[in-house]
Amino acid sequence: MSNKKKDLNSKKLADSSFNIIIDYLPDGIIPYIKLSRFDRPIGIWLLMLPAWWSISISLSLENETKEILLYLYFFLGSIAMRGAGCTFNDLIDMKLDSKVKRTSNRPLPSGEITIFKASIWLVFQSLIGFSILIQFNFLTIFIGLFSLLLVAIYPFMKRITWWPQIFLGLAFNFGVILAWVEINNQISHICIIIYLAGIFWTLGYDTIYALMDINDDKLVGIKSSAIYIGEKNLKIFLSIFYSFTFLLLSYCSITVGVKWFFWPIFLLSSSHLAWQIITLKPKLSNDCLKKFKSNSTFGFAIFLCFLIGN
Repeated sequence: MSNKKKDLNSKKLADSSFNIIIDYLPDGIIPYIKLSRFDRPIGIWLLMLPAWWSISISLSLENETKEILLYLYFFLGSIAMRGAGCTFNDLIDMKLDSKVKRTSNRPLPSGEITIFKASIWLVFQSLIGFSILIQFNFLTIFIGLFSLLLVAIYPFMKRITWWPQIFLGLAFNFGVILAWVEINNQISHICIIIYLAGIFWTLGYDTIYALMDINDDKLVGIKSSAIYIGEKNLKIFLSIFYSFTFLLLSYCSITVGVKWFFWPIFLLSSSHLAWQIITLKPKLSNDCLKKFKSNSTFGFAIFLCFLIGN
C-alpha cells in the first residue's frame, strides 16, 4: 500500500458507513466521496424520503410511468443536492471543523482537498441537480430555485441562532413541496402539513445528532438545539418534536382517506420514534449516532404506509 493511501486511510471519518470500501477506491476520488458524505448515505435518505412521502400520499397520480420517474428523479436529485450541500457547508465551516474533533479529519480542514477543487466539485454537483430539476414543470423549477436560498443560509445559522436545526428542516424537507407541486401544479394545505411534519422530524433527529459534538461546539462557539435544551429537558423536547411529527402525519392521513389497514402499520412505524427517545443515551456518542441513523427506518416505514394505505 502506498504512503499516500495510508495517509488517506488514516483520515477516514469515524461515522462512515463503508470505510472498508474506501480501501479499494482510487486515491484521487476518496476526498470527493468524503466531502459529499457519500460514505454516509443516511443524509441522502433523510433528504429523499419526505419527497417520497409527498408522492405516495398524493391522490392525483394516474400515470404509473410518471410516478416511477418521480421517485427516480428525487432519488438522484437527493444524491446530487445532498452532496452539493455538504460541500458548500464544509467550504463555509472549514475553520470551525478544524477545531472540532469529529470533523477535523474532513477533507478540507485536513488538507486532503483544496478550496479550488472543492468549489469545482460543488459546481459540478449543482449542475447535476439542476439538470434533474429542469425535467419538471415551470412552477416546480421556479420553487426549486427558491429553495437554494435555504441551502445557502443554513451553514451560517449555527453562528447566530440556537436553532439551526429548524433551518435544516426547512431545507431538507423542501422536496415535499416540490413533489406535490410537480404532481398537482399547486401548493395545498396537505403538502404544507407534511412539510411541517418533516420539519419537526428533523428537529428531533438532528438534535440527537448534535449531541455528539456538544462539548466541542461549546468550546468553539457553535450553537445548536442540543446545547440550548440541555440534557435535563432533552427527552421532553424530543417528545414534543416527534409528537408533532406523528400528529401532523396522522392529520394528513385522515384528510386523504387512507385505508383502514394503514393505521396498524402507521402506529407500529411511529412507535420507532418513541423507542428512540426512551432508549437514547445522550452522553454516548455511538448510541446517539445509532439513533440518528435509525431514522431512515422510520422514514422508509412511513413511505410504505402511504404507498400501501392509498
